[in-house]
Amino acid sequence: MAALIRNGRIENDSWRLLSADIEVRLLDVSAHPDLIVPLVLWQRRREELLGRGGRLGLRLGPDDGLEIIANDVAHFVVIAVDFPSFTDGRGYSTARLLRERHGFKGELRAIGDVLRDQLLYLQRCGFDSFTLRDDQDPVAALDAFKELAVRYQGDALDPRPLFRRRLAAGVA
Repeated sequence: MAALIRNGRIENDSWRLLSADIEVRLLDVSAHPDLIVPLVLWQRRREELLGRGGRLGLRLGPDDGLEIIANDVAHFVVIAVDFPSFTDGRGYSTARLLRERHGFKGELRAIGDVLRDQLLYLQRCGFDSFTLRDDQDPVAALDAFKELAVRYQGDALDPRPLFRRRLAAGVA
C-alpha cells in the first residue's frame, strides 16, 4: 500500500480511491463513507453522490478539463490529481488552476507516479498531500520539504516573490 504524506506528516488514509476504469453503473456508492471518485463517475452519478452522506473527493486525470467541474469544487473535500508518469507535468498546472482560478480550499492530493524528488515542487503548486509510489521511502521523503531554505519566486502558498516577503518582514 502506498504511503500518504499529508501536511508534512505520514498518515493513514481513510479514503477509498476509485480508479477510472471501475464499472460505474454497478458501484454501490453508499457503502463507503469517504470516496474519491473519477470524473466520469461524478458526471454520470452526481446527484446520487451528493446525496449519499459521506465525504466526497474527485479524481482528475491529466486529460480532464477543469471547466467541467469549475462550479462544483466546493462539493469536494479532496481532489486527487493523477500523475500517470513522473515526467507528465500537467498535474502541476491543474493544481495551480484549482487553487488560484477556481478557489479550491480543500485537500489537493498528488497520486500516481509520485516520487520524493517532486514533493517540494508539487507543494509549491498547491498540493498538500501526496500518495507516493510504492518503491518510495515515506520517511526519507519528508526531507524533501526542507531542501530549499530560500525560494525567490512566489508560489501557491505565498505568491509574493522573495523581495516582497522581505519588505513585509522589515528585512532589507
